[in-house]
Parts: sequence; C-alpha cells; structure tokens
Amino acid sequence: MWDFPLVPEQASTVAPEVDQLSLFILAINIGITVLVFALLILFSFLYARRSESEVPPQYHGSMLLEIGWSIIPSLICLVIFIWGVKVYAEIIVPPADSTDVYIVGRQWMWKAQYPTGQREINALHVAVGKPVKLTITSEDVLHCFSIPAFRVKSDAVPGRYTTMWFQPTKPGTYHLFCTEYCGTEHSRMIGKIVVMEEADHQKWLSEKAELGDALQGRKLFSKLQCVTCHAGESQARAPSLEEIYMKRIPLAFDKGSAVAPGTTVLADENYLRESIRYPSARIAAGFQYPSIMPAYDESLVSEDEMFQLIAYIKSLKKGQTPTRIEQTTIPSALGAPAVRK
Repeated sequence: MWDFPLVPEQASTVAPEVDQLSLFILAINIGITVLVFALLILFSFLYARRSESEVPPQYHGSMLLEIGWSIIPSLICLVIFIWGVKVYAEIIVPPADSTDVYIVGRQWMWKAQYPTGQREINALHVAVGKPVKLTITSEDVLHCFSIPAFRVKSDAVPGRYTTMWFQPTKPGTYHLFCTEYCGTEHSRMIGKIVVMEEADHQKWLSEKAELGDALQGRKLFSKLQCVTCHAGESQARAPSLEEIYMKRIPLAFDKGSAVAPGTTVLADENYLRESIRYPSARIAAGFQYPSIMPAYDESLVSEDEMFQLIAYIKSLKKGQTPTRIEQTTIPSALGAPAVRK
C-alpha cells in the first residue's frame, strides 16, 4: 500500500494555518502558470500567420484589461501579505505561560536543557497541549533547529539567542533536523521530539530531575564572585540584578560612545548574555566606561553555564541577592580582595 505523505503530519496549533497559507500560495502559482500556458497555446492557434501575404490587424489595447491585470495581482499579493503577517505574529510571540527550554547547537548535536535541571541530547520531551518556548544558540557555527511536523524552525546563531515556540496537539514522536549546512556531519544532526500526555510528562520530569538551572546559576554566581560588585546595594560597584529581567535599562555608553539622556535597552536574554560576555558593550547609566567587570568568554563560562546564570538572574527578586562575606575575593581583573563594610 502506498504510504508516502506529501507533507509532514500536522502536530501543532500553528501547523494547519501555515499549511493553508502555503497551499493558497501554491494554488495561485499553479493557477497563473496554467492560465499563461493556456493563453499561450490558444493564441498560437488563433493568431498564427496563415500565409506570407497576410497582414495582421492592429490592436490599440484595452484600458479595462490594463487596469485588471494591475489591480488583481496587487490584491492577491495584499491578501498573501496580510495573511502571512497574521501567521508570523502567531508564530513569533510565545504565550505567557510557555515552558522555557534552552537549546544549544554544536557540531553535530542538539543539547536541550530544562529550567528544572533535566538535560537531553538530540531529544526533547514535552507535554501535549502545553506551549513550549525554546531559547536557542550555537557554540560553533550556524545551525537551524527545525521541527517539520510543527511547521516551526529557527536559526541557532553563535553569539546570540533566538527564540521560537510551539504547542503540540498530538502525542507521538516527531523528527528534529538541522536545516542549515554546518559541516561534514550535517546530515546526521537529527533528533526527536517526544510529545507525551501530561501525566507521563510529569513522571518523566520527576525521574530525570536534577538541580534546577536557577539553583545551578546561583552556585555559579557565587563561584565567580559576581556578588562582589552586583551586591544589590546603593554603594555597589555594578548595577543591581534584582528584578532586572525584561526591564528598560537607562544607558550611559553604547559601544564606547556616550548616548543621549533617556536612551534605554530592554534587559532580555540577549542583553544579559552580552553584558556577561562583553561587559563594556553597553554601560548602564551611573557607571563609567570601560566596565570594571572582566569579560567571561567561553573558556570561563560555557553556553550551558550561561543559560544557568541567566535563569538565576531572571529568578532574582527584590532582596534576594546573596550577602557578601568578609574578604570576598573579587574577579582577578579588578585587583585586590574587597572587604564588606
């Protein structure tokens, strides 16, 4: 029995509308192609020159026809544009109650990291009917995280975060691919998305539970002695990190240049990552350029650890910054140890 589907199974909330838009565009293209070839064949018979002495009649055109073939394609393009924007808006904005999962691509595997501590390679376990937001990056070259059955994909870009989300609608196991050529083993950079019933997913989470990312991030925060400067006090050497996530941060310097008063930046994952990797890139108002904070490259903080640090910063509430201890050793780039007053 022939069993070869033309498209992957629809297994997410956005998949049907993505397919409907794609089929509409395909139908328009096929229709225009058929019309053009039909008219070409018809006109080749109607207006074929039947003798050497035949002089074809002169036509001066039709204003109605000119207007028609200008307005109708424009209206079709406008419909496609509006429909496409609507679908894009649904795909790009995750629901507020989405579950966060962090994805790191590298030659040639995908690493998944859950806020509650679970980790996987080339696999992702999610619950049916629950929205999932993926924050994606790469440790080496450009990759692309693609789930055809969900009709979603997003580039994994070294040095920055991209996001995508999906809400599975059917339990089952679905293919995961890298769809950006990334080297000799690109074709083997594949995995699976396992969609489970809610009870089975909770059981899987409990069986695979480790220390959560926020707790691991707190330990790393203490290990790196970040609290020496980010002390959450009025006399601290660096800005407070409490409740900073998704706030507008006033800036004093951007890429080494002073900015106009009132300039701000959104403290999202990319900003937090940049501030750890390249502390002098954007300096908060009230602090001097260059930053006294050392740059934490991948030899000091891996991408997995970066996710943990960011998870901890996102979780920090008012008054939750760890207390500095006496004779806390500050980062080596700053010099001598600092004594808490």
